[in-house]
Amino acid sequence: HLVAYRAAGFNPIAIASRNPRTAQAVAHQHAIPQVFDRVDELLRDDRIEILDIAVPPQAQPELIRRAVELGTGHLRGILAQKPLALSVAEARPIVQLCDDSQIRLAVNQNMRYDQSVRAAKDILAGGWIGDPVLATIDMRAVPHWMPWAQGLPSLSTFIMSIHHLDSFRYWFGDPVRVLASTRPDPRTKFPHQDGINLYILEYATGARAAAWDDVWSGPCHEGVAGDIGIRWRVEGTTGMALGTIGWPSYPERTPSTLDFTTVAGGPVWHRPRWDAVWFPDAFAGPMSELLCGLEQGRASQFDGSDNLRTMALVE
Repeated sequence: HLVAYRAAGFNPIAIASRNPRTAQAVAHQHAIPQVFDRVDELLRDDRIEILDIAVPPQAQPELIRRAVELGTGHLRGILAQKPLALSVAEARPIVQLCDDSQIRLAVNQNMRYDQSVRAAKDILAGGWIGDPVLATIDMRAVPHWMPWAQGLPSLSTFIMSIHHLDSFRYWFGDPVRVLASTRPDPRTKFPHQDGINLYILEYATGARAAAWDDVWSGPCHEGVAGDIGIRWRVEGTTGMALGTIGWPSYPERTPSTLDFTTVAGGPVWHRPRWDAVWFPDAFAGPMSELLCGLEQGRASQFDGSDNLRTMALVE
């Protein structure tokens, strides 16, 4: 977050953590002028209008409630992480609380700001490839599960697949039916149920979207040659778009790609390219959307009420 914010010219002014020494180290690394020893002290500071909450999902709802309690009067916006909570039932009152307090709540569904995903939305909205027929996301990657992920009621679904499910919603809206299958990941040693996820979304228009989120990706960490990557494809009635997501090579900077073809343009491929990458560059996007929405008095496309629909799809 802070790398992207500095690159975008944002102005983080204060930081707090449950461990003040961690906050001091991060403040030094990213030139943040003030460190609070306690989170409550930061929440009470009336200079702070926008709060970026970066904590595990099981801790996030209570911290948002505390922020509303202590920040009403000066706090204008909160950017929370995905998942907003670990269930719709827990997320819904958080969204209502922020609405009632007139504090704008946005959720950091940052894959919407990956360049290829965002460009695909533009192609769809412009009707360049006609009505969607079939969309797929094929992920073969090995995530690094953070220690806080152990013991959650969901692993891959709420941490990894949520990106792809939200991207399908961003592209096509809400499906009418979901088919899903999951199994544990053989490499992940702590107990979990949802490791490798397969799912199909059915839309009222007849369109279908499917993904296979393969966090095993073969024994590439155990000595065989690997095939790591994320590829997506959207086929329409008058064209199609193909893309790749550069994230699996992070921290190496690998930009995502987009290729598309359309009947109107003849049998040729259009291949726009760019230098920015999902991690970390796209993380400026949700914060920009929150800031600009507040400045312009409009709703954010990442607001809490919209995210409840992603939460419902994930659940």
